[in-house]
Amino acid sequence: MTSQTTIDATGSGDKASSAPSDEAPGKGLRGHPWFTLITVAVGVMMVALDGTIVAIANPAIQKDLGASFADVQWITNGYFLALAVTLITAGKLGDRFGHRQTFLIGVVGFAAASGAIGLSDSIALVVTFRVFQGLFGALLMPAALGLLRATFPAEKLNMAIGIWGMVIGASTAGGPILGGLLVQHVSWQSVFFINVPVGVLALVLGVLILTDHRAENAPRSFDLLGIGLLSGAMFCLVWALIKAPTWGWGDVLTWSFLGVSVLGFGLFAFWETRVKEPLIPLGLFRSVPLSAGVVLMVLMAIAFMGGLFFVTFYLQNVHGMSPVDAGLHLLPLTGMMIVGSPLAGALITKSGPRIPLAGGMALTAIAMFGMSTLKTDTGSGIMSLWFALLGLGLAPVMVGATEVIVGNAPMELSGVAGGLQQAAMQIGGSLGTAVLGAVMASKVDGDLAGNWSDAKLPPLTPAQLDQASEAVQVGAAPVAKDTPAAIAAKITDVAHDTFISGMSLACLVAAGVAVVAVLVAMFTKRGDNAEAAGAGAGHI
Repeated sequence: MTSQTTIDATGSGDKASSAPSDEAPGKGLRGHPWFTLITVAVGVMMVALDGTIVAIANPAIQKDLGASFADVQWITNGYFLALAVTLITAGKLGDRFGHRQTFLIGVVGFAAASGAIGLSDSIALVVTFRVFQGLFGALLMPAALGLLRATFPAEKLNMAIGIWGMVIGASTAGGPILGGLLVQHVSWQSVFFINVPVGVLALVLGVLILTDHRAENAPRSFDLLGIGLLSGAMFCLVWALIKAPTWGWGDVLTWSFLGVSVLGFGLFAFWETRVKEPLIPLGLFRSVPLSAGVVLMVLMAIAFMGGLFFVTFYLQNVHGMSPVDAGLHLLPLTGMMIVGSPLAGALITKSGPRIPLAGGMALTAIAMFGMSTLKTDTGSGIMSLWFALLGLGLAPVMVGATEVIVGNAPMELSGVAGGLQQAAMQIGGSLGTAVLGAVMASKVDGDLAGNWSDAKLPPLTPAQLDQASEAVQVGAAPVAKDTPAAIAAKITDVAHDTFISGMSLACLVAAGVAVVAVLVAMFTKRGDNAEAAGAGAGHI
């Protein structure tokens, strides 16, 4: 039978045992903390990989299915939108029905949707099942954190979250490498089919190992209006950020969606003070450390995701690397996150999160400043230095901010807290890409015409200049067919120099965001409710 900690079904309030009723935790397979960590890591790995692995497959999908560029964008946007909008609600589902159940449903659904994408013969089906991937991924991610919070005792929780963050970081950074190998040597479908055996493994491990630790005062009802208001507000916010590069930041549509989003969040906050069992008890944000942790997660993702977005174009389009080579050049980043995350967990356990978090964001700021100095001819050694420093800076933030958010929330809201953590990271990543993208576009638009003229290249019409600017924003040289070699070389030099100037400014802005995050980190502290973690977890 599935064991759990809960209140009496009659509502009498009699407490069940805090330990599973069928077997003492920490003994054997079922409920063992480290086996639980392995199980949730396998499931989380699928979701983290899919955040980056699919980008490598997009050109092959576009060619095979005859899709437009806008269609291919929705392969990523549909997944991200579904994930970001439903994360907090999914966390609430875990708090209500148990994180074991939601984790297993998420694993099965994600693997099934992945297999369906591999079998799809139209772009519409690919996008549809990508949305389902996002929905099931949203169930899986907060449940994983809830399971760790419930299984590990307080003195081991930071180490567990550190390894959990290491898996996410390594999977995210390793996605382009694995994706490049699969697309190049197998097919684009294999990028999705690989999730099926991984999902089966996670399901088998989950059935055998996971126990359902449910808090005594877990919610027993649903705030349906709150879910609708929050989902609508999140949708409008993320939709505006996704479409802003196309519509323009000054367009009425962009600001309309942002305005509706603000209104939705305001109505949601008002309603949450009136409902008996709110989706997100606003009292959570009376905790300054928890609020600081959420803000810190957003700022970290802005700097990391936004900066890394341009680096991939820099490696492939400026340095001419293949997707696999570009992924390999990011190994210093991945490697330092793998090494740094568990070490950061141990340090945070010993000294608390404040100094490691501030130090991590300071290193991130230095790394982003260093990346702003990259040139068209920068060697691999210098690039690796800044990438490694970035990974070293991110590791304590991934671990510490997660612990601050989840550890400062009551046990019965660990799923909601996990959803907040993931939603903050997704929104921050979207903001980073959108805002730093706007910085890049503005710099390229401002410099390209002058650089083109200074190189004594043939003048361009306004329409041609717009087309050239779009190409340069991703590091591509707008060289037409049959262009003489000497002219093509000049165009390439201008395009790459202009792209570098835009990337440098974007990285400097990201460094500034990281500096602000250093100040925010000073408001964090160890979770007040950390002692509730892993109640009865036994010896590890």
